[in-house]
Amino acid sequence: MTLDLNKIRQDTPGTQNHIHLNNAGSALMPLPVYRAVVDHLDLEMEIGGYEAHARAQFAYERVYDALSELINAERSEIALVENATVGWLMGFHGLQFKAGDRILTAEAEYASNVISYLQVKQKFGVEIDVVPSDETGQIDVLELENRITDKTRLISISHIPTNGGLINPAEAVGKIAKKYNIPYLLDACQSVGQIPVDVEKIGCDMLSATGRKYLRGPRGTGFLYVRSGFLECLEPPFLDLHSATWTSHDSYEMRSDARRFENWESNFAAQIGLGVAVDYLLDIGVDAASDRLCALAATAREQLSSLNGVTVQDIGQKKGGMVTFSHNRLSAEEIKAALARDNINVSTSSVSSTRFDMERRKLPTLVRASFHYYNSEDELATFIQKVAAL
Repeated sequence: MTLDLNKIRQDTPGTQNHIHLNNAGSALMPLPVYRAVVDHLDLEMEIGGYEAHARAQFAYERVYDALSELINAERSEIALVENATVGWLMGFHGLQFKAGDRILTAEAEYASNVISYLQVKQKFGVEIDVVPSDETGQIDVLELENRITDKTRLISISHIPTNGGLINPAEAVGKIAKKYNIPYLLDACQSVGQIPVDVEKIGCDMLSATGRKYLRGPRGTGFLYVRSGFLECLEPPFLDLHSATWTSHDSYEMRSDARRFENWESNFAAQIGLGVAVDYLLDIGVDAASDRLCALAATAREQLSSLNGVTVQDIGQKKGGMVTFSHNRLSAEEIKAALARDNINVSTSSVSSTRFDMERRKLPTLVRASFHYYNSEDELATFIQKVAAL
């Protein structure tokens, strides 16, 4: 497959009736993904869940290979989990925190992650150090290095935050983490599938991502990457008979690979669908898909900026496929509702999602339009026309 827009849109029935610009929330599944999920559910209905799993073993194991190919990892470094949050929490809470430890994070960090930082702060006395943004809006890499002390226990940032269009310089952060031998956790929930992600180039020790966003997989899927050399530095927050083996009355042995972060019961139909979604993207080409969706977003920023009353609020030296904007008279929710009446799906981003960043910039709740490679130029033009007419 190449990036044949007509073929891709034929594979995406949702494009026939809606202009879907909420891909950073949950993208539209292509037909091969849908069919893979339904076919496996049909098989479970006919012969039973365990028996269906056994028969679909090749398709299931392919998920690990597809994901490792996508992010340039080894299959032994991949754990399949219910969602990006579970993956991130397994990595984060796998660290052993103690009083005085410091967590370095970015100003545009996501709420779920910060809540976990606050949890270990209250529980163990960990300190949270929020690195300010530079003049472009991305994490200030020089200031990040300046703030490292012998108490720094973790560097943890969002690769692409939930608002602002920003792509944080994950690779530059990785070089600093490696220089000072500090664990590095990257929240790649929005970046995997949106832009090329190479864990070897980035240098992260852990990476979490979801299936439902830019990978176009089913909801309820995600994965955790843990670098093989870092695996023994983590203790999974919980274990079961899948992640470990009960070896005697009073002992157990954890798996030797990243699957120690998994648990026994999973939605195998959805996970098989995730593998098909990754293969679908690999067939198109990650670079081609990313170039297209980022170009659509860049055009949207330019055209929205020319509209009276509209202010584009995106930041960063590099920007991706998400576009956020505000209106001088209408609220984000009013705009979202008005666009929905014309079958245009957008989302909103509030201060409760990225409090550090939005409070610093004194931003209201924003409209977020997130583009994918299957969106068309006609859809972009319609979106701009509808915003202009509000």
